[in-house]
Parts: sequence; C-alpha cells; structure tokens
Amino acid sequence: MSSFVAHDETGFAPPAETGEVELYHPKTFIGKYIWSQDAKVIAVQYAITAMGIGLVALVFSWLMRLQLGFPGRFSFIDPTNYLQLVSMHGMIMVVYLLTALFLGGFGNYLIPLMVGARDMVFPYANMLSYWFYLAAVVLLVIGLFVPGGPSGAGWTMYPPQAIMEGTPGARWGIILLLISLIVFVIGFTMGGLNYVVTVLQARTRGMTLMRMPLTVWGIFMATILALLAFPALFVSAIMMLLDQTLGTSFFMPALVSRGQQTNYTGGNPLLFQHLFWFFGHPEVYIVALPAFGIVSDLISTHARKNIFGYRMMVWALLAIGGLSFVVWAHHMFVSGMNPYFGFFFATTTLIIAVPTAIKVYNWVLTLWRGNIRLTVPMLFAIAFVFTFVNGGLTGLFLGNVVVDMPLSDTMFVVAHFHMVMGIAPVLVVFGAIYHWYPKVTGRMLDDTLGKLHFWVTFIGTYAIFYPMHYLGFMGVPRRYYAIGGTNFIPDSVHLLNAWISIAAFVVGAVQIVFFYNLVSSYFRGKPSGGNPWGATTLEWQTEHTPPRHGNFGKELPAVYRWAYDYGVPGVAVDYIPQNVPPKEVPAGAWDRAAQPAGVVP
Repeated sequence: MSSFVAHDETGFAPPAETGEVELYHPKTFIGKYIWSQDAKVIAVQYAITAMGIGLVALVFSWLMRLQLGFPGRFSFIDPTNYLQLVSMHGMIMVVYLLTALFLGGFGNYLIPLMVGARDMVFPYANMLSYWFYLAAVVLLVIGLFVPGGPSGAGWTMYPPQAIMEGTPGARWGIILLLISLIVFVIGFTMGGLNYVVTVLQARTRGMTLMRMPLTVWGIFMATILALLAFPALFVSAIMMLLDQTLGTSFFMPALVSRGQQTNYTGGNPLLFQHLFWFFGHPEVYIVALPAFGIVSDLISTHARKNIFGYRMMVWALLAIGGLSFVVWAHHMFVSGMNPYFGFFFATTTLIIAVPTAIKVYNWVLTLWRGNIRLTVPMLFAIAFVFTFVNGGLTGLFLGNVVVDMPLSDTMFVVAHFHMVMGIAPVLVVFGAIYHWYPKVTGRMLDDTLGKLHFWVTFIGTYAIFYPMHYLGFMGVPRRYYAIGGTNFIPDSVHLLNAWISIAAFVVGAVQIVFFYNLVSSYFRGKPSGGNPWGATTLEWQTEHTPPRHGNFGKELPAVYRWAYDYGVPGVAVDYIPQNVPPKEVPAGAWDRAAQPAGVVP
C-alpha cells in the first residue's frame, strides 16, 4: 500500500442508495441486435447510420468541388442541383452526422460504462430514440428523389426563399426536410433525457459528479444544451411547415411573386432567423463540448499525466454552455439590428472565448512534461487542439461587427465554419474511434494504416481550408454556382479553387483506408486485452472485453478516486484505476515489471 494519498482518493465507497433494476434480456437475434435495448448496441446502430449518411454528404461535397474547381466541365451539375448539394451537405453534416454521432453514438456507449451503470435508465425509450433517428434519416433520403428534388435553400432554410416557387425543392423537398427535422428532435429528446437522468441518478458507488471523466461531463452538458435549444428548431420547423402547406404567415410577409400578389401577409422572416440561430449557435457547442471532453481524456491517457485543472475544466464546460445561449445573433449582423444589440452580441462572442481558452491552456499544460505517447488517438487529439485554435482565431474576426459585415457570405465564413465545426470535431471522432475501438471489438486497429489515415487527413484538410480564407479576403462569395469573369476576382482564385478540389478528393479518398481498417481489424486485428492503453476510467475495468449485457460482473464497481491518477508519486504502477481501493495500490518507485500486462509501453 502506498503512503502517498492520490488526488481525491478515499478508502471508503458509500453503500448503494437503491437496489439494482432487472435488465431486459433478449432471447432472439432481432431482440438483441435490431430492436435492442442495450445502450452499447444502440450506440453502434447510431454510429453506423450516422457514418453512412455522412458518406453521402461527403460525396455531395465532392460534386460541389467538381463544379467550383473546374466550372462548367461537368454537365450533370447545374445551378439547381448545385444549390441542393450545398443545402443537403450542410444539413447532414451538422445535424445527422455530428450531433447523432457524438450524443447517440459516444453518449450511449460511454455514459453507462464510465459512470458504472448497467445501462441507460430508460432502455426502451433509448431504443425508440434510435428508430426515430433512423426514420428521420430515411425521410431525408426520400427527399433526394421526390419531384423537384431536395431543398436548395441552404442548410439554414431561410424564408421566404425556402418555400417560394423558383427555389429548388420548394415543395416536397422542403416539406420532407422539415418533417425529418421534427422527427429527429422527437427522437433526440427521448435519448437526451436518458443521458441526463443516467448521469444524475445511475452513477455507481463513490462516483461523485467531480469524479466523472470529462467525456461524461462534455456529453452531459451538450445534452442539456440540446434539450433547451432543439425546441426552437422544432417549433420553427412546424411553423414553416404550416406556412408551406396551409398558407399561414408565421414567417412569410406580404409579397409579390412573378407579378402576382401572394396570399401571405404579416409574417416576419427575421423571426425564423432568431429561432434558427437560437438553436444554431448552441448546436456548435452541442458538437464541441463532447469533443472537448473526449480530447481531455485522450490527452491525459496518452500523455500519462493527470488532466491539468480538472475542476476548472468542468466549470469552463458549464460556462461555455451558458454563454452559448446569448451569442446567437452574431450570425445576423448583416440582417440589420440596433447597434446596441450588435455591441452586446459582439461582446458576448468575445467573452465566450475566455472559458474556451482556459480549456486550451489546460490541454497544453497537461501535455507539458508528460510522458507523451504518439499513438494514433493522441495524434488526432493534438491535431484537434491545433485546428480548434486556428478556427477559433478566425472566429474573433467574424465576432466583430465591423469586420463581419464585409466577410459575411464569403468563403472566409466557409473556412472558419469548417475548421471549427467540421474538421476539428471530425478529428476527435477519429481519435475516439481509434481509442475505444479495442473496447468495442476486443481488437486493435492497424497502427500503420491509422497513421497514414491521420497524416493525409490532417495535412489535406489544411490544404483545403487554409486557402479558403484567402478566397474570402478576395471577396469570393459562398454558395455561388459559378463566379465567371468577375473583375475583382484575380486568376489566383481559380487556381486555388482547383487546388482545393484536388485536395478534397484526396482527403475523401483516404477515408477508404479508415473504413478498410475498421472492417479488416474486426476480423484480423491483434487482440487488445482489457485495457491496452493503461487507462483509469471504469469502461476499461470491465470483466469482459467487449463488455457483455449489463456491462459489469455480478457487482457494480465502487469508485475510490477521480479519473486521472497517472504517474502518482510513490506508486509502483503507471496508473491507478478508479475502482482500485487505496490498500491495493502497490507502493514504491515506478517499476516496468510491475505494470499490468497489455499496457502500451
């Protein structure tokens, strides 16, 4: 036993306040893998569906880049379907891929395991949440094939354009998109309530809130944001659906179309913008907060060092979540607003950078003098920090009213948005998959293929989006099918657009390596053992790998410390799992021979 008391270590775990609830035990293949109530199976269902529809959006981006990089050379891309590609790419990536993957995928798999629970507290509702999500995806896909095609109004769906004749997909395309979003929100609400109640009520003995891994904190806070923000999207989708189908005028003002007075009267298009962005900006952090939490755990585990400033990291997550609800109108500076309101939203936009900067400082200080192992998950985690900082700095430009006005609706916005909301979270997704794949399957992913995938993806995304900032400064507008021979646009813009397109094709193609690695390693990968990374959190301490139904053995684990006991002085082992009592921690100087079998050297 060590004489050194580790951070937050106690020798006593309080008794359980309530008894365990009997789990549902499926008896058929369909009950186990299709209509499953096991959060781990539901997580895999979410992940496969999200990645599937995400690949569709990736193909859409390739088609867009064909037109932008080599305008007029591909006859099958016309102005109408170009706008439809832009709209569907944005909506799928933001809502149907990232939100579903972080909350439905990682949330379902990790929350019960990390807090020491058997399953989600409402397993049947959890099952329904996935099937509502799948129904939403199916409705979205059906919209690609209806008469007129999908909506071409942009992923923001601004009225009156979105439902007026002349806009691509202004009839069945926008109707199916709105219904899909409504169904998505209903499904998420069932899942989100599960995540929140499980974290608050189903933690195992000794797992206090301030002992939870930051991954759980990030998903928990993001879920609260979503439960508060998605209703704005829900009601705005219903109101626009009524405007389209019944001729109401929630968002539609009196207007003339093709020389004819329409039946709309008295609506306010800006009301939709406020509702949309009241959802839309928290949506950025609905994706970012789980990424923050996951990266914190990846960095700590693979740097073999406790996370720096754990409590401050938790409070920073809470501060970011609260502030995210008072910055939405910085997306609307060009719509016209009172200068005092512009000042307020510009100020709050700059203030939210403070808790975000705290997290970046703490990540860097966690790396400082750590025993850094450049594993594939660690490479993706470091790349995320680098990318998020770069994207955040360009956000300071757009948070300033005076600078935002000329840059709005240029490719600068596209570059910023993709660096922060596209590339950075996707890097975390990859890092998390490489990190937890051994727990899900019991096998390691191929390290060489993983590093090839990382370097081509990381360098390639910078080859795509760094030049876009220049295009924005040159005044190149976004969402334009073709810019032609516009006088103020130099020849370098056309050269860069071709370069960006080629880089996009390369980055997209290297994802084949990633999916090949996923599939081949499942069958032929090296057995991982129970805890290949030498991690402290409870999901790595399960009796079986992959974890069986019920997650843990006959008894749930008891927690004696926080989630980050790495390199504790006076302890012979490199790390101390959360469920190891103090009396069982071996004392003495660090000894390689004393390390548990299977831990990465």
